[in-house]
This record gives sequence, C-alpha cells and structure tokens, in this order.
Amino acid sequence: MDTTLRDGEQTPDVSYTPAEKLQIARMLLSDVGVDRIEIAQTRVSEGERLAAHRVAAWARREGVADRVEIMGYCDGELSVQWIKAVGGRVMNLLTKGSEKHCREQLRQTPEQHRRKVQETILAAHKARIAVNVYLEDWSNGVRDSFDYVFAMVQALRELPVERIYLPDTLGAFSPDETARYIGLMVDAWRDIHFEFHGHNDYGLAVANCLAAVRAGARGVHTSVNGMGERAGNTRLAEVVAALHDHTPYRTGVDEAMLVDASRLVETFSGKTVAANSPVVGRDVFTQTGGIHADGDAKGDLYANRLAPKRFGRARQYALGKLSGKASLLHNLKALGIELSEAERARVLGRIVALGDKKSGVAVSDLPYIIADVLQRPEQRPVRVASYRVVVDSRGLPEAEVEVSVRGETAVAKASGDGGYDAFMRALGKAVKRFGLALPRLADYRVRIPPGGRTGALVQTVITWQDASSREGTFSTLAVDSDQLAAAVLATEKMLNVLATRKKA
Repeated sequence: MDTTLRDGEQTPDVSYTPAEKLQIARMLLSDVGVDRIEIAQTRVSEGERLAAHRVAAWARREGVADRVEIMGYCDGELSVQWIKAVGGRVMNLLTKGSEKHCREQLRQTPEQHRRKVQETILAAHKARIAVNVYLEDWSNGVRDSFDYVFAMVQALRELPVERIYLPDTLGAFSPDETARYIGLMVDAWRDIHFEFHGHNDYGLAVANCLAAVRAGARGVHTSVNGMGERAGNTRLAEVVAALHDHTPYRTGVDEAMLVDASRLVETFSGKTVAANSPVVGRDVFTQTGGIHADGDAKGDLYANRLAPKRFGRARQYALGKLSGKASLLHNLKALGIELSEAERARVLGRIVALGDKKSGVAVSDLPYIIADVLQRPEQRPVRVASYRVVVDSRGLPEAEVEVSVRGETAVAKASGDGGYDAFMRALGKAVKRFGLALPRLADYRVRIPPGGRTGALVQTVITWQDASSREGTFSTLAVDSDQLAAAVLATEKMLNVLATRKKA
C-alpha cells in the first residue's frame, strides 16, 4: 500500500494540489501497479476534501475505488461522513497502539479508547465503508505494553475490520526486533491480516520491511522517494527491488515505471532525489572508475541483479580524472564517434586534466573536447550562430534564432511563455529544416555560487529526454555570466549530440 499522498505529504514544505494528487494517484494505480493507495486524511482542509473527491471520482470510473483509502479518526461519525461525502469506500482508522499514547495524548483509559474505536467502526460499517485499523506507535506498544496491544487486537477481532496496520511510527525498530514482534503478532492471531508500516529514522525501513514479510506480514507500506515525516517512510523503489531479489515473494509493481513515478513526485513536491538514491538516483547506474568500465566491456564483471534495463534505464560511464580507455570508448560509441588510438589518448589526457580541476565532463562535452584537442571542428556540426530574445511586460516574450548546421543556416522566430521557452520554440522551427527534432526537456537547473552578485558566473545543467536513444536521458552543462546565455550554450551542446547520433 503506497501512502505518498497521505503520510508522504507530511514531508516538511510539501502540499499537493488536487490536480497533482490525481495525477500521482493515476500513475501509482494504473502505471506503477501498487495494490492500494492512501490519498488523504479527513477533516484537514478544503483542498484536501477537493483532492479526495477528485481521486475517488476517478477511481470509481476506473473500477478501482476499493483500492483507494483515506485515514480517519476515532470521532464517531465525523470522519465516516467526511469519507462518504467525498465518495470514499475505505477508511484507515487511526487508533493508539501503545498505552502511553492512549493515556498521555488522548487522556483516556484503554477501555474508553476501545469504546470510541468500536463506535467509529460500527458507524463506518453502517455507512458501508470498509475499515482498516492503524495501531499508532505499535512498535513501542508491543514492546512496552503488550497487554494493552493484546486487548486492542482482541477487541478488533470482534468488529468488521479487514486489515490491521502495525506502524513503527518513530522508526525505532531494528530488523531483529521487527521480525520478533511481527512474528509474535502473526503467531498470536493467525486469522488476522497484518501489514507493516515502517519509518526510516535509522535508515532501516527497507530492511525492516523484509524482516516483517519474512515474519508473516501480508503487506508493507511505502511512499515514492521515501516521502514522509522526519526521515520519511519506506521507499517504494527500494523495497520492491529488495523483495524481488532477496525474498521468494513478488509484487504487481512494474519496475520499469518506478523512475517515472519518482520524477513525477520529485517535480510536484520540490524535494530533490539524491543522485545516489538506489534504483531511481541519477548516478546509480553510472560507473566512474575506469577499471569498472573495462570490466563491463570484458563481460559485465561489475554488474549485479539491479540491471538498469529492469528500470527502463541504461548503464552510463562518467568522464573525469578516474576515467580510463574503456570509459572513453563506451562514450565515443554512444555518440557514434570513431578516433584512432593516438587520438583517444590525447582526448583522454584532456579529460583527466579537466577532472583534476573538478570540472564537470559530461558525455555531451566530448565533441567540444575533441574539437579543441584535435582541431576537428566537424565534431561540432551545429552552432547557434545568433539569437535575440525580447522580454516585455506588455506581451509574450519573443525570440529570433539563427542556426548553422554543417555550413547551412536557418532562421526562425517564435513567442513563448518565457524567454527560454520562446528561444526553444524558435529553435525547434529552425532545426526542423535539417531533420532534427528537439527532445523533451526533463530537468533544468541553475546554480549560482553562494553570495554571487549579478555578474557572477551561472552554471546551467539541462537534462533531456531522448526517445531515440537507449540511454533515455542525457544532460548538458554550460557556464556563462548570463543565465540565458548559459542555457543557450547547454542547448547548443544538446543539438550537437543529436546531430552526431543522427549522422552515426
């Protein structure tokens, strides 16, 4: 069960619009293939109500309404009526899973709390809303006040409850503890469907999920990119890959869609995924050491079961001071460029020298390095000969671009929603004459040194989605004192990558 849209939205500074929640819900259920999603909690805000209503309406039309869950509270009919009003069919009731939380937060005796739980569940049953139950702070409760947990579960067994969720609310458990206490619950109540809800405070959420599954839990809860409070929840991509590779169990998740889901949530949340995040990070299928590239070339000696093709990605080889001959060969082949052994040695020398200076060397920089080192301008067949962008508060920005491709030129004009958008629209018109189609812009990042003044150098990194390439995406980088000029230079590099591939 994925809780990106409920527990994941408790990430600081994250709030999804109704349209964003609907798009993420569609992707998770229809494309990624998780079994169920938790989309909201009751009585929060008008935006939350509208979002839940839109997702529930879509789910009913698609016949997946029973796979959409909403968290409610022990408030008699209030949460039940809220869920019913938005069209929901499943409530995840939040109850207290430890005596300490029951007495100190609710200021209730266990008996009083159980009566309130019963009242809410029966109200939901009367309204034809299915109920699952969260035992909040269960990990501390089962360890420190098992009699309380035992009494609560015994009471829930007598009520119309479908599943009981066992949260490690504070991320306190180790895998050994998870296995021990999940096993205790499963052995004590073999007729109950238990699911584990992990948090990642110690970085053990995935390991705890595996331990829970091995101990008999019938489900685990995740969020895309590990979104959630504090250190977040269990990461969807990581736990799916780990379950598939380290247990006999399988899920219905389409691994090839995990990266797309990660990018979507990254965009909507504004929370950047670390480049070294397993499975979905931008660098995790990139080899940097030359010895690794050499081993791959001689028989995939540095590959493991986390093959990039599983996730719709491709192996890449970074260029820098650690690069060797094999790294360069991999990248020249990807660009369709052939060099003699002596030429490769000279180019590699420049790459290593740049790496020593901490200069970023991207694959798309290779034609520029080759042109500089070997004085072979044909490696840069495309040039943005000139451009003019006019931004005026009284109308749409306009751009005029002149492009030169192997000596032939084309000029085009266009307007757009911003200066760079106008430039790209004009550029698309101009290069169409040469049979070039611009790739989709997947990511655009600008970096200005801390404390940089208006004339400071600007670094622009643009990531492109190229359907014609097996790599899927590639990035181009440029530096200039003007932000638009840096973007234009990075875009020119992209055009040269496309032109070189097309020629190859």
